[in-house]
Amino acid sequence: MQMQFVLLFSRQGKIRLHRWYQGYTEKEKKKIQKDVTNLVCNRKPRMSNVIEWGDTKLVYKRYASLIFCIGTNQEENELLLLELIHRYVELLDAYFGNVCELDIIFNFDKAYYILDELVLGGYMQESCRRTPLDAVYESDLLAGEVDVKRLLEEVGLY
Repeated sequence: MQMQFVLLFSRQGKIRLHRWYQGYTEKEKKKIQKDVTNLVCNRKPRMSNVIEWGDTKLVYKRYASLIFCIGTNQEENELLLLELIHRYVELLDAYFGNVCELDIIFNFDKAYYILDELVLGGYMQESCRRTPLDAVYESDLLAGEVDVKRLLEEVGLY
């Protein structure tokens, strides 16, 4: 499952997160972002979540005020990509507790980290839900962003 890019944007078309897995110039990236956001945001909610756009297939899913979109080649399985989007949203929900657009805006580094733990080089690297979250929690612990005493109390070890 080779992806070309992942875009996360609001219903108003504001890009909140983007990851590129193929080499594009900055001008091409801006054009892709503009075209994809316009194309997806102007679609009706009951329309298909798959769009053939030139030689690229766009697979997207709306969750509340956020739209998750993956650009890939024409041969890829749409259902696997929708499942990948859903898995990413599940991971974000598990980490942030019912993720919203503000969580992505203020904690974009964590959103990128979770995406990078799930997808590597345009390929899904981890299908387990727990492994990417464990990596993020470990980095939080190393960075001192977690209250260790509170964490130990929650699991009954303090």
